[in-house]
Amino acid sequence: MRASEPSATAVLLLAVGVLLALAVLSTRATRRAGLPVALVFLVVGLAAGRQLTGLGLDDYRLAYRLGTVALVLILFDGGLNTPASALARGARPAAVLASIGVAATAVLVAVAARACGLAWPQAFLLGAVVSSTDAAAVFSMLRSSGLQLKKRVAVTLELESGLNDPVAVILTTALAGALSNAEPLRWQMFVIGIPFHITVGAGAGLALGYGARWLLARARLSVAGLYPVLSVAVALLAFAVPSLLRGSGLLAVYLAAFVLGNGPLPYRTGLLRVHDAAAWFGQVGMFLILGLLVRPADLVGVAGAGVGIGLWLALVARPLAVALCLLPFRYPAREIAFVGWAGLRGAVPIVLALYPVVVGVGGSRAVFTIVFFIAVLNALVPGATLGWVTRRMGLESQAPPAPHAVLEITSTQVLASEVMAFYIHPASAVCGSAIADLPFPEGAAALLIVRGQELVAPKGATVLASGDHVYVFSHPEDKALVHLLFGREEQE
Repeated sequence: MRASEPSATAVLLLAVGVLLALAVLSTRATRRAGLPVALVFLVVGLAAGRQLTGLGLDDYRLAYRLGTVALVLILFDGGLNTPASALARGARPAAVLASIGVAATAVLVAVAARACGLAWPQAFLLGAVVSSTDAAAVFSMLRSSGLQLKKRVAVTLELESGLNDPVAVILTTALAGALSNAEPLRWQMFVIGIPFHITVGAGAGLALGYGARWLLARARLSVAGLYPVLSVAVALLAFAVPSLLRGSGLLAVYLAAFVLGNGPLPYRTGLLRVHDAAAWFGQVGMFLILGLLVRPADLVGVAGAGVGIGLWLALVARPLAVALCLLPFRYPAREIAFVGWAGLRGAVPIVLALYPVVVGVGGSRAVFTIVFFIAVLNALVPGATLGWVTRRMGLESQAPPAPHAVLEITSTQVLASEVMAFYIHPASAVCGSAIADLPFPEGAAALLIVRGQELVAPKGATVLASGDHVYVFSHPEDKALVHLLFGREEQE
């Protein structure tokens, strides 16, 4: 007998709540083991699997739509947190990796897939699906290891992952469209289609980003909680508008968020926190859905191909494609090797693997199931070793540790003055000096010192010690003098 409302909805929410809680609570154990958090959600979804088909999670079209929303939230968060200095520093190598590197990875994976028994159309489709990377997966693994990457490598990985999704999407949709309609692939799809797709997406993203920046600065919303609602609306519009114009919605989302994040924003701290949580929810949600959609019986039939292709991608295809792309930029060999090793796959391949199933491509369910093996192997082989590899290659950043407490000023308006955070190194000019002896500008003052696990109120006799995190209030005209005293800000 079918459950009536509200009982049916209560059962649905009970199951989803239990699954999410179990997965989140299990992440502490996986963090100790050095495994990606997303892998926990994948395993929990697989374990629940077929018992939950009544929840509607057996619907590939619904899963694809949910996945698209997840990608929008993930990319918007990435754009918000990408500083303009990073784009200027790493745009060229990242652009090559995001275009030529994606195409080269797709071809190399297709060769391995053909050797494992897939027909050429499905082999190239699989290559396109798993060709893009995900920086969120990389940096979540490094954070769990307590490590920070050196700036150049971190910027390259971050920008590549933000820019490489459009090419993977174009390759996947073009191949799936041709296969579902039994049409031959035409060179115009790539030679003309890709530049058009990227141009429209970039133009729409920049336009919407600057428009949203103007709107947020003048909206004067009475409730702070409405600002994240408006920014989510911007993210959804940034995807929808260029997509309807046959442009890259994902690129537009990333660029719109990049423009927003590098301008004055009201309620900035709250916006960043909300979008960080939304991105995590999208990332782990897609791995949970992948586990729920995969049929255990299907895993047996493609296990050999899935393991072989997954290892080929991690050990050969990705490192070789990265080496070909970065050699002209004179990256040191260890940095090239690390970027090749750190190409983790996140939510993007899961969503792209759903598209061929939705449009009815023959053999697409086998491709989707192989992506499951690739996601698992990618989490275990490069993923679980990232911390160790970072240390062995000497690519750990010497950036100061994060403070145990953070001082935030939250406002629904754009403020002229700001609070800056500084880390006191042993060689800092102010290290060992009393607050009263420092020549602060008239409009500046020390607000708080975070010393280990203690909060210290800065008074005249308070001496700044090595390892302190100092928060300083300053007017715009005094920032240069404050920087002269304390050096670079922590977030720079």
